Amino acid sequence: MKAHSFLTVLAPFVLAGCAAQPPLASTAPAAGSPAMGLEAAAPDSMRWLYGSGEAAGASIQAYRMLADYAVAVSRQRKMPQSVPMGLPDAEGGIGTPSCQRADGSQKPFAVVFDVDETLILNNGYEYWQARGNPYNSDDWADWAANGARFVAPVPGAVTGLKRLREAGITVVFNTNRKSDTAAGTVAAIEAAGLGPAVHRQTLFLNGDDAMGGRKDGRRAMIAENFCVIALAGDNLGDFADVFNISQMPPQARREAVARGQYAQLWGNGWFALPNPVYGDSIKGTVGEVFPPDTRWTPNSKER
Repeated sequence: MKAHSFLTVLAPFVLAGCAAQPPLASTAPAAGSPAMGLEAAAPDSMRWLYGSGEAAGASIQAYRMLADYAVAVSRQRKMPQSVPMGLPDAEGGIGTPSCQRADGSQKPFAVVFDVDETLILNNGYEYWQARGNPYNSDDWADWAANGARFVAPVPGAVTGLKRLREAGITVVFNTNRKSDTAAGTVAAIEAAGLGPAVHRQTLFLNGDDAMGGRKDGRRAMIAENFCVIALAGDNLGDFADVFNISQMPPQARREAVARGQYAQLWGNGWFALPNPVYGDSIKGTVGEVFPPDTRWTPNSKER
């Protein structure tokens, strides 16, 4: 397994460990607020992700690029190489597993996907939160088990996955939904027209290994049986857990993926889907998001 060196900007935070991805975070009003009617304005982030043509266009674009890339890689006449990914034993947190088995044969190609807001849109659950209901674990467990009728595919996903499977590439799902929701997760994937999914074969969930909400361990399990040529997700933890180190300031996290060798992976093995509604990207105070050299005010003497 070849390890990839990591960006210098992450060095102070690596020893602090990686944060497990949290459950879906609410953008709805705080507990105690009255339930909102259908005429109330939805949160801006939900308007964009679940209601806008711009979000649909961005997702279709991502899936077209992903399928073009993966199909091209699968047709190359040379020994394939796995895409770099987060792995628990890799130096710096990111490594490149071998695409060969111990007997020298080649592992089958696969693309690994996150599920929520990467492949399926949790429309029913987000409607519930948009009405003013804050997140709680019981509601989410009910949704994960029984909400399949109220999901929709992310625009572009059905066609993208169809193209991959037609090219002989296995679709693998790696989600932080808990393992006891496997049946409901399979039902949601299939209801969105994105199946099949088989637990512990092509579907891996939180609890399938000892790392819980971190995905690196499951990526290692998947890489034992597949040559992973692309990853897709809506959170940096869908590519490597080290990006979600809890003590990393927002700007350091942003710089970690926007410079050097990792910047070269976006659209070239790593494919990000938009999600402004919840997750590790939705962090930061005004001061953290806007560093001193960006703080303009009208009539400022410093121009």
